[in-house]
Amino acid sequence: MTTPTYLTTCLRNAQLARDVWQFTLRKPKGFAFTAGQYVLMQAPAADGTVEPRAFSIASAPHEDDMLFVAKMKEGGRASEWIKNMLKIDDSVQITGPFGRFILHDHERPALFIGTSTGVAPFRSILRSLPADHPRRIDLIFGAKDEQDLFWQEEFEQLAKEHTAFNLHIALSAPHENWKGHKGRVQTLVPQITKEIAVRDVYVCGNPDMTKELKQLCLQEWHVPKEQLHVEGYI
Repeated sequence: MTTPTYLTTCLRNAQLARDVWQFTLRKPKGFAFTAGQYVLMQAPAADGTVEPRAFSIASAPHEDDMLFVAKMKEGGRASEWIKNMLKIDDSVQITGPFGRFILHDHERPALFIGTSTGVAPFRSILRSLPADHPRRIDLIFGAKDEQDLFWQEEFEQLAKEHTAFNLHIALSAPHENWKGHKGRVQTLVPQITKEIAVRDVYVCGNPDMTKELKQLCLQEWHVPKEQLHVEGYI
């Protein structure tokens, strides 16, 4: 079965944090997705060529528009397009949805681990849950320092609304006055749970981090393979 393609328009595009842009597209008529999925966008370059790039949907399925974030990579096609070319009312071609990085229906508590824009699918999942959702969920949001953080207040508000949801921030190189956890996301996991093997673990972020977390989960923390879900980005 062919995955459908849609033509939509850009509603907003602005810098969100250091090297992170946030942009909103109008949700096409008939487009439906499950929280945690992604789409392919046709990203043009200055030379006129067009190539697909994958973006996790950060908005929840019930929200009117579609929210995305992108981390800028110098010389990257998608980065150049979003930062220097994408304007309000521009047409954008998307194909999707794709992916199985969704919250599977289990009673086990869940642990979300995301670095930088790897938290996008987690925002979608969390905003799709009812306030009385009983399943415990911990989100570790990792970044280099305070200038790389975004959506912190929104996640904190979600933690107030969902008593079973807990936010944990890990900064690998914070300023000296930072009062939170100092270190990579991997170092925060044992402080949150001593029984990670009984959880469903979801990891999203840069490939080096996801590779290391996968090894830790399977080899050191003994997370069953079927309970580990990993999605990397470049």
